Amino acid sequence: MDTGICPDKAAALYAAEAERYRHTHPQSGRLAARTHGHWLYGVPLHWMQDWSMPHPLFVERAQGVHIRDVDGLDYVDFCLGDTGAMFGHSPPAVAHALAQQAAQGLTTMLPSADAAAVGELLSQRFGLPYWQSALSASDANRFLIRWARAITGRSQILVFNGCYHGTVDDVFVDLVDGVPQSRDSLLGQVYPLTAHTRVVEFNDLAALEAALQDGQVACVLAEPAMTNIGMVLPEDGFWAAAQDLFRRYGTLLIMDETHTISSGPGGYCRRHGIDADMLVLGKPVAGGLPTAVYGMSAAVAERAMATKAAAPPGHSGIGTTLSGNLLSLAAMRATLEQLMSDAAYEHMLALADYVADGLERHIADLQLPWCVTRLGARCEFQFSPTPPVNGSEAGARLDDALSHTIHLYLLNRGVLITPFHNMLLVCPQTQQTDADRLLSVWREAVQTLKAA
Repeated sequence: MDTGICPDKAAALYAAEAERYRHTHPQSGRLAARTHGHWLYGVPLHWMQDWSMPHPLFVERAQGVHIRDVDGLDYVDFCLGDTGAMFGHSPPAVAHALAQQAAQGLTTMLPSADAAAVGELLSQRFGLPYWQSALSASDANRFLIRWARAITGRSQILVFNGCYHGTVDDVFVDLVDGVPQSRDSLLGQVYPLTAHTRVVEFNDLAALEAALQDGQVACVLAEPAMTNIGMVLPEDGFWAAAQDLFRRYGTLLIMDETHTISSGPGGYCRRHGIDADMLVLGKPVAGGLPTAVYGMSAAVAERAMATKAAAPPGHSGIGTTLSGNLLSLAAMRATLEQLMSDAAYEHMLALADYVADGLERHIADLQLPWCVTRLGARCEFQFSPTPPVNGSEAGARLDDALSHTIHLYLLNRGVLITPFHNMLLVCPQTQQTDADRLLSVWREAVQTLKAA
């Protein structure tokens, strides 16, 4: 793959930027040395060491669109907790709701008055009448797979190649040279996932129908647009035709809107007329608090309750003690009532377009074989002249070394973007001056690479 950038020169620039980072972040370096003695990989979650820095960046404060580190350096943040803080860091409405609820109780395994309000708000906004709570989108996806299998009596599920649905074991199946196999990176996997998980390429209707036509697939778990392998958008008519197939073969559709909620106040499905049987919302739905919800259509909810009533008494394997706790419901209510507004999205969508337009201009000016993919309040630059149409294409166009170099160059100049790929996200507090700063430093980074 020709990215237009010499790999050796990118490596040399990364080495120089890594040395600059170490010099300007001494307190983060000292904390990294301390945490290595007690935390595996030196961080509370090993994903936190997957950024481009030579050692973790330790945060002192995150507010609005800005992060301040323990060395007193300020950053404008276009990662936003990889969508968890899509409505800004520590939004006042959520902070106030949390403080107020914390003084009155954290968890009781009983509902609060907020439960009634949140249920109504979710139903109005996303169009599904029945909901349940979880602690993460991973849990919500896992629970819905279990519900779908129980409802349909089928064991098979289907995902798209290169998908991401959190840490659900069942979805870690890839196409390798056209053959499904469990993902090599999945640790501790002791049974073959391919026995119950089918995988096809996104946007491939023929392959989708071939996988569904034996009537054994309980559900398709998908994002409306793929977001974690490098963004992949659905081709025109794909979802309309796919829904016809699901109805024909009795397969339920689970839509994971954890990232695509950036598309609008009702998510991608509501905006584009996709009728999901079940829907998952994760990270941003409570302003960044660990919470998720999943919804069901009336028909699916009726089947779910009938299935549960017919089952022997005992643990269903669905749910956790802290799901739907008082604190998370208070945060969800504040987010849904005060943050996820039409006005907020109007600002975010316009500013994301401004960022994407700027990136496209710079790519054209610098004559790079790259493109920009847009999805609501987020966009992504990709190392190919045209947007990928499936997970295999998107994965083949990733260049981790080049991405890390660009990311670290930006970080050293006060701009953060998402570490795992080249995604940029704006929030209601992001201003045009922040976008201009990003675009200026990004162009400088790429010009430096090209000159080298």
